[in-house]
Order: sequence, then structure tokens, then C-alpha cells
Amino acid sequence: MTTATAPTQSNALAGLDNIRLSFPRLVRSEWIKLRSIRSTMWCFGILFVLNIGFPILIASVGNFGGTSNPHLTGDSAGTIAVTVVTLGVNFTSLVVGVLGVLIISGEYATGMIRSTFTADPRRLGAFFAKALVLAVATFVVSAVSTWIAALAVHPILGRQNVDFSLSDSKIFLPILGSSVYVVLIALLAFGIGSLVRVSAGGIAITLGLLLVAPLILQILSALLSGTHWPADVSAFLPSNAGGQLFAYASDASTAAQTTGGGQTTVSATSDTISLNGWQGFGVLGAEVLAVGIAAITLLKRRDA
Repeated sequence: MTTATAPTQSNALAGLDNIRLSFPRLVRSEWIKLRSIRSTMWCFGILFVLNIGFPILIASVGNFGGTSNPHLTGDSAGTIAVTVVTLGVNFTSLVVGVLGVLIISGEYATGMIRSTFTADPRRLGAFFAKALVLAVATFVVSAVSTWIAALAVHPILGRQNVDFSLSDSKIFLPILGSSVYVVLIALLAFGIGSLVRVSAGGIAITLGLLLVAPLILQILSALLSGTHWPADVSAFLPSNAGGQLFAYASDASTAAQTTGGGQTTVSATSDTISLNGWQGFGVLGAEVLAVGIAAITLLKRRDA
């Protein structure tokens, strides 16, 4: 008579020894979590609608061509086109700022972060997978909606005698840069959310950087007449530095930046710092990197 013995736990797990949670699997799991959260769909839906709705609305009700100059071309037309197409970015950046915080802080609130870090004890894989999924999804939604707006606005402005081409690099690059800016803001908010771990606190800090800090520095600049440091500091805030990514660069400004040797330019009349597109991208990218490094450092040291 033989006695049936239950397999030990070690025998039951013997077949799992060679299984490793690779980075692609982490990305897949984070993608499942991202699209299964209702707030994500709402944020991306709002982003999509605002990116398309605002430009079409302003282009439709505006009168940019006027009667004194029936045909606008060159820098005048390019400035109008870029400004109208990227009008919604100032609002959608706030939306992705909230989303970036919620992606990470929501897991701390529900306790799911413990399961995530149990599956990935090193934690870095899960952190980078979250950031990658957030960045790619945000860029795709932003880019698609922005270019839909650009294609819709082009004939509307054309009927108002604003002549421009979307293939022009001075128009194409700012439109593309608006999506890059939105992604960087989302990653900045993601890093802030990882640092504070609380949704309310992370959202307050993010919106404070994007809305309150520029307003405070603007008030200080007005009150402290003759003092340039508030305007100089304001130029390096995420919203102002990143805003250069979707600002139209006229021939005059491009020539001035070229004369300056590519360095940070200082206005001869106001003595305030002015960044160009690449410099703004570098400043915002450095801020995102600094917050990300701080978040990773604390992520490794603190308990979940």
C-alpha cells in the first residue's frame, strides 16, 4: 500500500525558479493598470477635447486677418497659427499634472504599491515602467489631438487670410514641442507624486509650480520696480521654461539667439533672462531629472 504525500512548497515552486519579471512584463502590467483606472480615461479624454476644442473655437470666432492687412504671411501668420493651435496646452498641462501625481500616489493610497514592489523588489523597474507608460500614452494622446486641431484650424485661418504651411519647420516644431512639454510636465508631476506619496499634497505642489509660483513672481516683479531677479527666476519655472518649446521663433529672435552664440540671452533693454526653445527644453528636462533622482533615492530608502 502506497501513501500519497502532498507535494512540498519547494517542489510546487520548483518550476518557477527560471521565471523572472522582465521589464517588458512590468511595462505590460503598468499599461493594464493605467488603462483600467477611470481617472486616467477621464484625464486623457479632457486632454483630447481641450486640445481640439480650444483652437477650433478661437480660430472660428477670431478675426485675425482683418481688413487693413488682408493677407498675413511669414512671421505674422506663423505666430498666429502656432498660438491658436497650441492654445489648449496651457490647460492640458494642468490635467496631465494631476494625472502624473495620481498614477503613483493612488497606489500608495490603496496599498497596491506593496504588491507592485513585492513583484519587483528592486523597485526601479516598476518606477521606470510607470514613467514610460505615462510618457508614451500622454505623448500619443497629446500629439494626435494637437495635430487634429492643426489640420482643422488650417482651413479656418486660411479663410481669414492667414497663410501658413504646417510643413514649415518654424510651425511644425512648436506644435510637436507642445506635446513634448506636456509629457515633461506629466513626468515632473509623477516624480513629485512619488516624493510626497499623497495625492492632495502632490497635486497642490504641482499646480503651485504651474500656477501660483509664476503669479507670485509676477506680482513681486511689479512691486519691486527696478529689480530683475523675480523675472529671472520666473524664466526658469517649469511653465515658463517649458513654454518656450511651443513658442514661435521669428526670424528676428532667431538671429538674436544666433548672435548670442547659443547662450542664455539677456535683453539689452530690460536686463532680464530670456530662454529660447532648446534652452527651455534643457531647463525643464533638468528639473524633471532632478525630481526623478530625488524620488528614486527616497523610493529605495523608504518603506512602501
